[in-house]
Amino acid sequence: MSSAVVVRAGVYHDSVTLMRVSRALSDLPGMDVALVAMATELNLAMARDLGFDPPPAGPADLLVALRGQDVAAAERELDRLLSALSSARGSSGSSSYGLAGAEGPPPRTTRSAAARAGEDAGVALISVPGEHVLPEAVDAVEAGLDVMIFSDGVPVWQEVLLKRLAAEHGVLVMGPDCGTAVIAGVGLGFANVLRPGPVGVVAASGTGAQQVTSLLDLAGVGVRHVLGVGGRDLSREVGGLSAVRALRLLDEDPATELIVLVSKPPDPEVARAVQEVVESLRTPVVPALTGRDDLTDAAERVLRALGTPVPAWPSWPAPARRPPKPGAVRGLYAGGTLCAEAAAIAASGPGAASASGAAPGSWSGSESGSEAGAGTGSGEASGRGSGEFVDFGDDAYTRGRAHPLIDPALRLDALARVGPGEVALLDVVLGHGADPDPAASLAPAVARCPAAAVVVALVGTEGDPQGLHRQAAAFREAGASVFVSNAQAARYARDLR
Repeated sequence: MSSAVVVRAGVYHDSVTLMRVSRALSDLPGMDVALVAMATELNLAMARDLGFDPPPAGPADLLVALRGQDVAAAERELDRLLSALSSARGSSGSSSYGLAGAEGPPPRTTRSAAARAGEDAGVALISVPGEHVLPEAVDAVEAGLDVMIFSDGVPVWQEVLLKRLAAEHGVLVMGPDCGTAVIAGVGLGFANVLRPGPVGVVAASGTGAQQVTSLLDLAGVGVRHVLGVGGRDLSREVGGLSAVRALRLLDEDPATELIVLVSKPPDPEVARAVQEVVESLRTPVVPALTGRDDLTDAAERVLRALGTPVPAWPSWPAPARRPPKPGAVRGLYAGGTLCAEAAAIAASGPGAASASGAAPGSWSGSESGSEAGAGTGSGEASGRGSGEFVDFGDDAYTRGRAHPLIDPALRLDALARVGPGEVALLDVVLGHGADPDPAASLAPAVARCPAAAVVVALVGTEGDPQGLHRQAAAFREAGASVFVSNAQAARYARDLR
């Protein structure tokens, strides 16, 4: 077995692309380790932990660390993959970082890119390390652009500064840590393929919004916009600055007939302030707050408000492999809000009702945190027999690596360590930006998992490129019970005896 570690100075590719390149090289026969990443301090430390001795490099350089039976073949495959990426970009008709028809050198700042695009520019999508977000976002806001900040790791004081600046310029800041948005049917970040329709969504939760909109799509109801605002927006520190702006924008849109507000439990004072705004709108608002009710209940209330029948949500139960220990549920989640919802359900008694019965336009923070585990979504959920729930999408797990919706490595390892008396419960989220075939890696791990039973919450639509029914069939064949409703999956896992 041989190894090689090299640095390619000044060669940049985004982390998602490099993760997929690393996976492709890892799949080569005889490869033991394949790390292809930007040479950040974290990735350099990772290479050292893997037994490599990388040369001096900086975050603008590409780090390649390989170990296997034929490293030379892996390097040739790496060159082929990177060349294919460059060719694809060169043939896209965009000569300057996505500015179609632009000539001359590429713009070096967000502000200069916005100026070159002129009136064609509407939204800036920022995905850089959190410590570098502020100047790029300020540039975009001051150029009059709405901003989606995909990055996490942005200090809360910078988020407040950006959102106050956005209010001065009459634009919307979505994020930081905004994983999902849909603008007039165009998905940004992790986005499902949704039929067009009359519903607008304001979301302080990306996977929460994906659950609600996917269920609506399965029921035949379309979505016009999903405006993500970041998971901290309804906190006391941020004060709902983007949520209020997004609510007013959707209220001004004549094609939006109903608004859904998706969030983990908000700060009570912020909730009261947002409620005052909700009451002033012409458009009805349906709350979807984990910890008070569940997202499936919220989707059903939207359907009833629109006069649409509530369907029986698709599910494919499977018999348990052996009797599980009561309450021994291990939640291995990629979505924080889905994790919090499942933890709250697992902590409640069998058959406990979670619907709040709230009417459209009514929401309050007075019940926030009222159910065990509702406010965290990571770590160990409280409550008798609730089990343990981990949100692998939390910042603690994603620093220096791709989100678990893309990179399954951490959950594959966790699945292998589930106890034989436990029930493994996990979410699989489909759509653009996510793993193009999550069942390819997760289904074999489900089949090998030593758990007494495996339950999968499959969040997606029939239009998603991964194929909702194809994914469901693969997990069902691997021995898992599959539900399109995360709440129903959590109840099924909790009640297994």
